[in-house]
Amino acid sequence: MIHGVINVYKEKGYTSHDVVAKLRGILKQKKIGHTGTLDPDAQGVLPVCLGRATKVCDLLTNKNKTYRAVLLLGTVTDTQDTSGKVLDQREVTVTEDEVRSVLQSFVGSYDQIPPMYSALKVNGRKLYELAREGKEVERKPRSVTIFQIEVESVCLPRVEMTVHCSKGTYIRTLCHDIGAKLGCGGCMEELLRTRVGPFDVEDSLALSEIERRAREGSLEEIVTAVDQLFAEYRAVTARQTCQKLLENGNPFLLGSQIETIDFKDQEQVRVYDERRTFYGIYRFEKERNGFWPVKLFFER
Repeated sequence: MIHGVINVYKEKGYTSHDVVAKLRGILKQKKIGHTGTLDPDAQGVLPVCLGRATKVCDLLTNKNKTYRAVLLLGTVTDTQDTSGKVLDQREVTVTEDEVRSVLQSFVGSYDQIPPMYSALKVNGRKLYELAREGKEVERKPRSVTIFQIEVESVCLPRVEMTVHCSKGTYIRTLCHDIGAKLGCGGCMEELLRTRVGPFDVEDSLALSEIERRAREGSLEEIVTAVDQLFAEYRAVTARQTCQKLLENGNPFLLGSQIETIDFKDQEQVRVYDERRTFYGIYRFEKERNGFWPVKLFFER
């Protein structure tokens, strides 16, 4: 079984679940999970976790993301993108300066109402299922953060922009909200996810390329090992005397590591044994002078 993360380039027409299903066939293994959905019409980075790496799916889902989007002003749809039913069309009379000003007004935290056409659940039902039945339910606003909006080009009624944002941000809804604030309405015409945490679109691979590498036996070249996902954490090597403690997922004391280092209270570290086997992420607790497990990846 393969353990690690593959940076998949999701192409148009595929759902995130389609990608996982196809990878199961290509890699001949069942333990696979994706790290956050992309709409079928969207493209770009979709990190897919394999084997023990499926334990970090939630961590990658929570990472900040970057998108390249095309906003189409003057058109409002039920899905908030151009794939949906047109609800309203208006003349676009705003100026480029007005567009740029309104875009920048969204930088920072704002309360975003999730779209009806989304996979969020209300009372056990996915919103898009209710929407397809012609039902609309109240959705609670969620606080999201737009770290940066960079305007790439303005050719009204279209605006191309790069958005760096927090988890849970719907770019479709951002486009809808920008259009509403401008008074002419708007929806998303195109979307490319260019970055998820450490994974960049320039390094992503289409399913056809992954399949080719599987046939050639060169998959290891494109799989990011689990411990590399935590490269920002310092590495700790535990002594041989801690082997049983590590294998059983137990804490160990500071003096049990090979090299004594000054650690900050609550600092998280990568823990290895002397053979460089990665065991997981541990947290240093100063008061107890030891390391306690946070996320374990070792399997016998």
